[in-house]
Amino acid sequence: MADLLRVNSILISAFFNLINRSKNMSKTIIVSNRLPVSLQHKFGKFEFKPSAGGLATGLGSIYKEGDNIWIGWPGNDVEDPNQRQEVSEELKKLKMAPVFLTKKDIELYYEGFSNETIWPAFHYFTQYINYEETYWQAYVAVNRKFCDAILESANPDDTIWVHDYQLLLLPMMLRETLPSATIAFFQHIPFPSYEIIRMLPWRKEMLEGMVGADLIGFHTYDDMRHFLSAVGRILGLSNESGYIQADNRLINVDSFPMGIDYDKFAKAAVSKKTLANVKKFKSLLGEQRLLLTIDRLDYSKGIPQRIKVFDELLEAHPEIHETVSMIMVVVPSRDKVKSYMELKEEIDTLVGGINSKYRTLNWVPVHYFYRSFPFNELSAFYSMSDIALVTPLRDGMNLVCKEFVASKTDKKGVLILSEMAGASKELVDAVIVNPNDMLAVKKSILTALNMPEDEQVNRITTMQESLKKYDIFQWVKVFMDRLQNVKEKQQEFQSKAIDKALMKELEKKFKAATDPVLFLDYDGTLVGFKNRPENAFPDKELLDIIDKLAGKCHVVIISGRDKETLGKWFANQRVDMIAEHGVWVKRSEAESFELYAEVDDSWKPDIRQVMDYYVLRTPGAFIEEKHHSLVWHYRKVESGLGDLRMRELFSHLKYMASGHNLQVLEGNMVLEIKRPDINKGRAAIGLLKGESHDFVLALGDDWTDEDTFKAMPKDAYTIRVGYAYTQADYNIKNPTEVRQLLTSFVH
Repeated sequence: MADLLRVNSILISAFFNLINRSKNMSKTIIVSNRLPVSLQHKFGKFEFKPSAGGLATGLGSIYKEGDNIWIGWPGNDVEDPNQRQEVSEELKKLKMAPVFLTKKDIELYYEGFSNETIWPAFHYFTQYINYEETYWQAYVAVNRKFCDAILESANPDDTIWVHDYQLLLLPMMLRETLPSATIAFFQHIPFPSYEIIRMLPWRKEMLEGMVGADLIGFHTYDDMRHFLSAVGRILGLSNESGYIQADNRLINVDSFPMGIDYDKFAKAAVSKKTLANVKKFKSLLGEQRLLLTIDRLDYSKGIPQRIKVFDELLEAHPEIHETVSMIMVVVPSRDKVKSYMELKEEIDTLVGGINSKYRTLNWVPVHYFYRSFPFNELSAFYSMSDIALVTPLRDGMNLVCKEFVASKTDKKGVLILSEMAGASKELVDAVIVNPNDMLAVKKSILTALNMPEDEQVNRITTMQESLKKYDIFQWVKVFMDRLQNVKEKQQEFQSKAIDKALMKELEKKFKAATDPVLFLDYDGTLVGFKNRPENAFPDKELLDIIDKLAGKCHVVIISGRDKETLGKWFANQRVDMIAEHGVWVKRSEAESFELYAEVDDSWKPDIRQVMDYYVLRTPGAFIEEKHHSLVWHYRKVESGLGDLRMRELFSHLKYMASGHNLQVLEGNMVLEIKRPDINKGRAAIGLLKGESHDFVLALGDDWTDEDTFKAMPKDAYTIRVGYAYTQADYNIKNPTEVRQLLTSFVH
């Protein structure tokens, strides 16, 4: 029925089937708001029955294997400590662990923040958003309860897979205590655009919670794109090809459209029970063309709009009276909440109106069921229906459409699918409609009613092939393979991260050397970045460090800064300086800079004109002109807008650069264009020429420093500040740790 209910057995059973076959994985913990059982207290003892809600039902015998465990709320409040202990013991036998929630928790955290704040916001129904602070406080507290429950069972190297919008804060809570754990998060509902998420006062905390995961999954590329945009604009975390760098950790964000257990529905469609139900239902309905709709009661499903479309269709086309009927299944949900009560009343009224208007002794236009159905009866509906009308106003994936297609063993039938459902990105052979365009939906029904059988067969066949190939088991495999891949990438970074042992080794080798040399980038390496570049001048601590280093070794400050600024800042220091990425060089004993590389500036006017245009479009951006390059700065630009404009300018300049033999470099909040034969590495090699050093160390923080790393001798130590892909041998966290390293050399 509802997607959140059926994600359940197909998802979790497949997941456990996969992970329990793997000998290399540690214990895996599934975490969801609800356990796959519902707790009931009858005749003085507890019973566990398949849950009517939550993440999953029907785990089967797979749960008895391995050390895996499922943690969640059992679906009822248990206040007595002795009873809680009893429930825990019973659930332990089922390889589950409870998170006990009070009635107040459920009211404020689940019914409140989860379903009255997040749900409407993430489904674009902003008029229903409740901004109640007490809801938020309960949401934080319950996420903490889940964290505490997990920590009772989790080991540092376990895999923890957190599910859905009720637990957005949980990944980071877990990360803070289990930094080395493998943590995945999957969201089963849509993720809204930045314009929606920014409306929530707690947006920052919610996003920070999610980026505690190593892998964050969504159903569609649009959801992934919206999330990355929000993270960039709200948290200031940029991404490259779906990878976010957060502190010293790499996070992957991607779309993983969920499949179904295809064989289950295909086999059910031809089973004896289903065929008996089909025969029974058809004898009651007579020779009707059947239009099927199945939804959970929710305003995001567009149920009233669908009924109105059918009403208009019957009014405009009397020739289809007594030949077409709608089977409408609405699964009860939250019908004690005012907005849902009103929705239910509206649906009842609309169905009553259409039936009273058109009904005859032999024909009922809408067969309306406000309840759920057993699986084989549901399979019969899928099998016998000619058309499935799946037109939610907004949906994460929607599995009803996939189940309908899988059930069409005769390959006859038409799927009308909303473009607002995630499944529309896969099932492109459905009749795709905008659910807000009622005229288009009405036309699509007529198209479906008149579609030739061979076209129906072709469309269904193509969609079935897609669903078979990417079923729920393949979905799980792809997700888990990606999670492993992310951890391997993280390990690469961690293996290159400078630790205390390496710090000691570098200190020891530096002090043992007779003629060491240090190549030190400036911005982002020796000092942190400032909104105004001129404010990033060297402080007393840095000048003291440089002065002491100069007394023990050959120090080269190698920077993209102009020679005037660099010369003024280090005027009294015994250091060599390379300015503007290698254009100007000054030896410590020289009085002034010398031009190291002759450059042709004839390209500048054309490029400057383009960059000026982007400055006008980007408040806060400005251009810095150097001897051999032009630099577009966007550190002071609104978060998000700067990244957007930089990407546009980068593409524009790359196109122009090919005609001028220029190179476009992306730095930290800067974009620089210059000649490719002018770089820091070339100048560094020039300084090393004819000299012999028994200890060489190069430190830098962005792509312009990669040339330096490449140019260094094989026995040199190269270190990049920050955790990005690099040619350097090692990574160091930030300028503070750089200073600590350099200080150790002179103490």
